[in-house]
Amino acid sequence: MRIMTSFLLLFGSPLLAAEPKVSRDIAYCDTKHERQTLDVYSLKDGKSRPVMVWIHGGGWQAGDKTEVDQKPQAFVDKGFVFVSINYRLLKDTVTIRQMGEDVAKAIRWVHDHAKDYGGDPNTMFIMGHSAGAQLAALVGTDDRYLKAEKLTLSIIKGCVPVDGDTYDVPLQIATVEERRATIYKKKFGDGATQKELSPVTHVAKGKNIPPFLILHVAEHPEVKGQSERLAKALQEVGVSAKVYPAEGKTHTTINSELGKPDDKPSMAVFEFLKDAQQPMKK
Repeated sequence: MRIMTSFLLLFGSPLLAAEPKVSRDIAYCDTKHERQTLDVYSLKDGKSRPVMVWIHGGGWQAGDKTEVDQKPQAFVDKGFVFVSINYRLLKDTVTIRQMGEDVAKAIRWVHDHAKDYGGDPNTMFIMGHSAGAQLAALVGTDDRYLKAEKLTLSIIKGCVPVDGDTYDVPLQIATVEERRATIYKKKFGDGATQKELSPVTHVAKGKNIPPFLILHVAEHPEVKGQSERLAKALQEVGVSAKVYPAEGKTHTTINSELGKPDDKPSMAVFEFLKDAQQPMKK
C-alpha cells in the first residue's frame, strides 16, 4: 500500500501545488566560472525522489538556467527534484566538447548532493532543448563524459532531447544551405570533430545507454529527420527510443509550454518518465 501511494503521488494525480524551495547559483565545480552553476528546485520534505537535470538551449552561444518557465513547478508537483544548469558558451572561448564536460561535471555534483535535496542519486534523467538537446543526447550516449567524472551511464534512467537538429552533425551540414552549413562548421569544427560531437556516433550495445524520448516539432523536416535518425540508431542496438512529433508547436513553444497541464508533449514526457522507472519499483 505504501508503494502504491508513493507511485500515485509521483505519477497519478499531481501533488498539491506547493511552492518549490529554490537554491540558486550553486557552483558545480571548483573553477568558479560564473557559468558553471546550477539551480535546484525541490520540496521541503521527502526523499529518494527522481531527479531531472535540465539543459537550456541557445545555439551553444546564449541561454540561461533561469529560462525554465513552469517546468520547475510541474516537475516538483510530479515528485521530482528539478535541476537547471548553466554551462560555458562559445563566447567563453570553449568548444562544444567542453560544454559536454560541463554537463557531466554538473551531473557529478547532482549525484553527490541529490540526497541533500531529497533526491535519489541513482535515479537521474537528463533533458534539454535545442543545443541542450544535443548536449543531453551526447552525454547520454558518449559514456566518456561521465566516465571522466567517475560515473557511468547506469545512473541515467532516461534522456529527453527536445527539438534538436544536430544528433548527426555531418548529416545536418550536408542537408542545409551553404550559409547555415558554414555556421555549423564554425561551431563544430572539422569533419572528425563533427562526427565526434554527434550522438549517433556513440550509440552501441553494452554501454548502459538509457531509454530515449525524442520530442520534435512535427512540421519541421530537419528536426524530424534528425530525431528519427537518432531513434533508429538507438533501436538498432536494442535501446528503447521513441519519437514524439509535437503537433502545432514551434521551436519556441515546444519548450516554453512544457509543463503546462494540458500540454500533450508534457503528458508524453511524464508517461515516459513513469515507464522508465517501472523496473525500479519493488
